[in-house]
Amino acid sequence: MDASGGLSVGARVDGGAGTVVGLPATELAARVRSGELTAVEVVRAHLAHLDAVEARVGAFRVVRRDAALAEAAAVDADPRRGSLPLAGVPVAVKDNVAVAGEACTDGSPACPVRPASADHPVVARLRAAGAVVVGITRAPELCLYASTDGPGAVSRNPWDTARSPAGSSGGSAAAVASGSVPLAHGNDGMGSLRLPAAACGLVTLKPGRGVVPGGIGADDWSGMAVNGALATTVADLALAHAVMAGEEPAPPAGPGRPLRIAVSTRSPLPGVRADARARAAVERTVATLTAAGHTVVRRDPPVTPAAAAGAVARWMAGAADDAAHLGIALADLQPRSRTHARIGRVVRAAGLVRPATAERFRERMTAFFDDVDVLLTPVTTGPPLSARPWHERGFLANVTANARWAPWTAAWNLAGLPALVLPAGVRPEGHPLAVQVAGPPAAEARLLWLAGELERQQPWRRYAPVFDPTEPVPAAPG
Repeated sequence: MDASGGLSVGARVDGGAGTVVGLPATELAARVRSGELTAVEVVRAHLAHLDAVEARVGAFRVVRRDAALAEAAAVDADPRRGSLPLAGVPVAVKDNVAVAGEACTDGSPACPVRPASADHPVVARLRAAGAVVVGITRAPELCLYASTDGPGAVSRNPWDTARSPAGSSGGSAAAVASGSVPLAHGNDGMGSLRLPAAACGLVTLKPGRGVVPGGIGADDWSGMAVNGALATTVADLALAHAVMAGEEPAPPAGPGRPLRIAVSTRSPLPGVRADARARAAVERTVATLTAAGHTVVRRDPPVTPAAAAGAVARWMAGAADDAAHLGIALADLQPRSRTHARIGRVVRAAGLVRPATAERFRERMTAFFDDVDVLLTPVTTGPPLSARPWHERGFLANVTANARWAPWTAAWNLAGLPALVLPAGVRPEGHPLAVQVAGPPAAEARLLWLAGELERQQPWRRYAPVFDPTEPVPAAPG
């Protein structure tokens, strides 16, 4: 305990059944199903750890303390408890989908406060599987940016609190990387799951279009945005994905043969390239894959300027569409978001969001996989952006910083194809490194299986060192 009587950062929460916080979601659920732990014990332990770390991380907009404990008690009393795949697992939900009884603000202080009358479908599926929603995580306004901040709140990366956990699912990533929850919901319209995973040393999957229920904002950013999860292990991610996709949870089936893997480090944005550490992470992964018997070929995907423009057009229009959908006047938005939305209105009025552009690009990207199984790329060009009030800076400063740091993610949103990000080492200064693996339509299981193989061959640290709940707390001097 610290001097205030709270748990110290990094402390383990122990009970009669041993350590609770820090266990993977799969193991927590198994212990609750068997009766070794109660859901109330699990949730109470995670709330205590959350209390110890949240002031330094700023992951949550709302902590549902009493509601979560009541939900946990309901799980314990549920006669189906022994069959619930996520029995008693604490989860966090990003602040842009509905949680019954809570207001959804899409990261905007200007959003009218209207408690939701029902859960979003992915939240309903998580709860039906036995998960307990302990809180709503922070997001940048309208979920537009690769940093998570707003007036009076800057979310911080547990690996280095001077850095951002990225965005827009940055609050969810910070919650998982700090041990506050083992799983968190997020979504991805231009990289909003994959960038926080890369920044915070987590594993995530952006599913292909239509695999998991959407219903994000007005129209899923014209079909680019999808829901997913952030986790510390591939098994946890696979379980959460199956639950949200409405599938029967099962270990991802292997292909039964070596894979043919394309590798590209070329940036889709001219004049921008991955730094030496990011490129080295890709090459280490290539070496691991080759040693495992897979075939590696060097090949760049057909990401054209027209495709890039199509993605940007949807990003701009999404700001205007979501503001109108939420009943937010453009004048009430933060300056960067206001400019973004005004450009989006022009883009929408000019008919620049063209479905044919996305479909042609999807066809080209799908054809890329005719003779390769997956594509391996970097995710970001360097360390995470600084944790600062980016909302006080202008539109150009935000968009330029985002584009220069993260050029590899948006193409997969426009194409509607699955892409997974997983840890691939740590920089000398202590920031996580990551790689991205993308695939053709319906390749989610293939990506998860390959990620599991890489996890076994090059395991990663599951939590940020300072916040690691599995590490014993050093004894006080004297």
